[in-house]
This record gives sequence, C-alpha cells and structure tokens, in this order.
Amino acid sequence: MKKKLLLLAVFASSVAFATNGDDLIGVTPNSEAMGGIGVGMPVGSVDSIFRNPAWMDIAKNGKVQFGGMLFMPSVKANVSGFNEYNGPTAFPTPNASTGDVNSNANLFLVPEIGIVKRINSKLVFGIGAFGVSGMGTDYNGKGPLQVVGQNSHGIVTNPALSNMRTTLQFMRIIPALSYQINPMISVGAGIDFAYGSLDMEATMPSGCGPVQTPNGYYFNCTSTASYGGGQSQALGIGGQVGIAFNFGNFIYAGLNYQSPISMTYRHVFDFADAASGNPKNNTPSFQDLKLEQPQEIGFGVGFAPTDKWNIGADVRWIDWEDADGYKDFGWKNQYVFALGTSYKVTPKLTLRAGFNYARSPIRSNNFGTNLSPNSVASVSGAPFNQYAIDYFNLLGFPAITEEAITVGGSYQFTNTFGISLAYEHDFQHSVTDSGYCYNGQGAYTSPSAYSPCSITAKNAEDAVNVALEWRF
Repeated sequence: MKKKLLLLAVFASSVAFATNGDDLIGVTPNSEAMGGIGVGMPVGSVDSIFRNPAWMDIAKNGKVQFGGMLFMPSVKANVSGFNEYNGPTAFPTPNASTGDVNSNANLFLVPEIGIVKRINSKLVFGIGAFGVSGMGTDYNGKGPLQVVGQNSHGIVTNPALSNMRTTLQFMRIIPALSYQINPMISVGAGIDFAYGSLDMEATMPSGCGPVQTPNGYYFNCTSTASYGGGQSQALGIGGQVGIAFNFGNFIYAGLNYQSPISMTYRHVFDFADAASGNPKNNTPSFQDLKLEQPQEIGFGVGFAPTDKWNIGADVRWIDWEDADGYKDFGWKNQYVFALGTSYKVTPKLTLRAGFNYARSPIRSNNFGTNLSPNSVASVSGAPFNQYAIDYFNLLGFPAITEEAITVGGSYQFTNTFGISLAYEHDFQHSVTDSGYCYNGQGAYTSPSAYSPCSITAKNAEDAVNVALEWRF
C-alpha cells in the first residue's frame, strides 16, 4: 500500500450521504415525501425557510414544527488485487479481495425545527434549524490485513480498509423574511448561519520509501501510524434569495439561489505526512481542511388541478466543481430532478409521493498506471494522485446514490395540532475504479506491488422523517 492509500484512507472521511451528493433531498417530511420539491410550489411554510423563503407567504397563521429524520445508509466497500497477510510463516496471498465489507456507520439522527410567524398582511418571518448534510463511514477492525512492507522485525501489515472512521455533520440556522409584492409575486431572503463538525481517523502506512525492482518500483513501508487529528468544528455564513409566482392557486413557479458557505476544519488530519507516508518522528502534524458547501440554483413549477390535488417539479443545479475540497476530489456538478404530488383524502388526511434523481457527483476515474508520486490534485498542500482520489471518494465519501422514491402523509388531529411522516428509499448504486494487477507469476503490471486492482463502493439508503406541528 502506498502513500496514495495513506492519504486516501485519511480522507475516507465522513460520510452518511443523502442522495444529492451529501445533501438531504428534503429537510421536512412534506418536502421529502414529495421527492424534495419546494422551490417551484409551496409544500409547507417551515420547509420554505430552507428551500425557497418566498413561499413563506402561504402562511395564514403562525406555525411551530419540530422533528427529526432517522437516516439509515447501507454502505459497502470492496478492495481487490492486493497482497493479503496470512501469517508469519506463509507467503502473502496475491490478488486477494476484501469482499463486500459493511460500514458500521448505518444510523444517523438528523434534527429539524422551524417557526413561522406572519407579521402583517405582506410580511412573514421565519427561522429554522435544519440538519441538511451529513456523512459517515466506519470500517474500524473490518477486512483483512494487507502487506505494506517489511522492516527488521519482519512483514508490516495494515488493515486493507485502513480502519477508516469518519463523520461529517452540517447544519444551517436560517432567519428569513418573505414579502408579498402583489397577490401573484412574493420575494424572500434568508441568512444561512452554518455549523459543521468533522472527524476523520485512519490507520495507514508510515516510514514509506521507493524500492527499485526489475519490474519497476514500489513503496516499502516500515510501520503504520494514525493520521486523524480528532473532531473539529467550524462556523460559516451564507445567504439565499428566492422569488415565488402564484397564479390564482392554480399554477405556481419559483426560483431560488443559495450562496456557497466556506468552512475550515482546523487540525483535522495529517494530509501532508499521509501523502508521503513519512510523518516526522512518527508523529503526525495535523493540517486544516477547507470544505465548502457549494452554491445552488433551483427552479420549479407546480400545478393544482383541484383544491385536493397538486403536482410539482423542481430542477436544481449544485456546483460541486467549484467548491473547495469537493473540486479537489473531482466531484462533478449535479442536476437534481424532483417530482412530487399530494392529495387531500379528507379534510384531515393528506397523502404524498415523489421521485428524485441526480447523477452521482462521483464518477469512474480509473487510476490505471497513475500510481506514481505525480499529483493531479492537492489537499491542504499534499499531493493526491488519481489512485488516492478514487480511494478517498469510494471508500470514504461514497455519496453515489442516484434514484429515490418517497411516500408520506400528514394528519391534522385538531385545528392546532398535526403530524407529518415521510419514508425515503434510495436504490443501491455502485461505482468501481480499477488499475493494473498482480499477474500471479511473481511480477506486477502496476508500478506498485501494494496497489489494489480495483476499488468498489456500494450504497443504498432508507430514511424515516417525523415532525410535529402546532399552529397559533
């Protein structure tokens, strides 16, 4: 395994995913149950604080809503084509595979709370706190041992999945205002105060250096080290503006812009030494990581054929390619397509359903022969090659799900109290990147004897969202 693996595992940082990259498709049950719509038509005044503040204008009364989401990803990793350690008296097993290894990070609680209050006939104020992004993988103690080198005491091994343990939590606290220009047009704006928490831990090779062989070179590592710097918190600020068009409660349209939010996580990981595999005196020196939540533009339309039934569609563009951190790892921009509908069965009961699709921002970028120290990206000043990027994205940040179906509903028990529910299922999606492998005859067709043939990530997700609502 090589310096590349090192720095990768390092970044196998935090993930729990959420369908649209690392963003949840919806922050309240109403929006989530309708596929994440809410830009082009109203789905609830509290949800509008986040998705398009102009739609807060639909609030006839004050409203308090709070709840949370149980987010349940099913993440698997598979690394193949490496030398597996099988005991001090036996030869390593070449071209071994970890098989599908399940991440232990499979349950997350995402909170939500919001208050909306009409100030006068034209002005509405709202404030909400939403968990909007999150991730996490946990491969601690999982998978076989990989031979990464040797020292005077014998063979040096490291867990093939590097004992990666990562968590990322991202929350927005948004005070917002909506103003009705006329009965058809409303505008809104909000300030996004952001809080983030990132923890990255990985055990990776250390004391690494090149060794020349007739077949090229590989990296021999004489020990291992822990490169994580512990949990780091960060604060950031951004904003959003929106506009909403209501044509007689029959046809709706809306547009919303969210600015990027820059976050810097201090001393979170030793990227530089992990990249070289040579921390000074085997003591890591931790660097900062700048991870920017990207800007986003959304447009949507809605149609209400009757007073009981409506249907809406949104298209959102998420700019991962220009966001610090994500762009370094080759994330691609996303176009998110969301479709949702609701039907009022009775005056108290409303049912909802939706669909959401966005192509994964992580694409196949086969590392091939690019296993040398030459970098194609830099993270916190450390060079990353294509192998390191692939390893990081697929084992550490497998935000690769693409298609989701959603259902839900709400029930109004009294004029002032109700409950909303939503269920989301994201279908399993997998991505595999590959390079050159051990040929089984004592030679390697790759520059490194410790590099795997392929890296695979699989991800499927389920989520249950519940919120209680009081009107006043």
